[in-house]
Amino acid sequence: MISILVVDDDPHLRKLIRVHLEQNGYAVTEAHDGDAASVILEAQSIDLAIVDLMMPNKDGFQLAKEIRENYDIPIIILTAKDSLTDKAKGYEAGTDDYMVKPFEKEELLFRVQAILRRFHRAAPQKIRLNDMILDKRSYEVKDGSKIIILPLKEFELLYYLASFPNRTFSREEIIQQVWGMDFEGDDRTIDVHIKRLRERFRHSHDFLITTVRGIGYKLEVT
Repeated sequence: MISILVVDDDPHLRKLIRVHLEQNGYAVTEAHDGDAASVILEAQSIDLAIVDLMMPNKDGFQLAKEIRENYDIPIIILTAKDSLTDKAKGYEAGTDDYMVKPFEKEELLFRVQAILRRFHRAAPQKIRLNDMILDKRSYEVKDGSKIIILPLKEFELLYYLASFPNRTFSREEIIQQVWGMDFEGDDRTIDVHIKRLRERFRHSHDFLITTVRGIGYKLEVT
């Protein structure tokens, strides 16, 4: 799975970016400033960094230079400034793209996808669970020679859980990721969809959807 680092001192913007990118199949790690980002970069593999320009401690320019010197990954700079000087400084620091706040989250996704294509990386379109394959391009579940077509939200729920096997998600997280932040229903909707998925795949030996009492659900590859 493609891993993206989002570095911004605004927690609300970080969450907005994370939710949208995770809904589109990316793994996202957040950092509140350049220093925290440096620690993350040393500890885990990152495929792309989205970096705010104006941050306390180590700013976006400094972080971009550090990334360019030590890691072979693309960088998108985010800033509230729209000046030629700042753009020039950003590119001199080694950034690959530049977006001015406020921006549409869909445009950020398009730019992320374009840059990853240039770097010969792409978001996963298929997830394998032993003999079962979830194909996001066709929204099909392939179980050997059998093709299963699920209702859209059931597929998106299964695909999301399968993207992070063995990770426990709260009902609130699932609602945000699969149904969106504007969803006005309640968490019983998730319980109903989980029940339907379990019934559909009750004979499967490829995975289990487990209830974590008091928290939510996780998918386990068997």
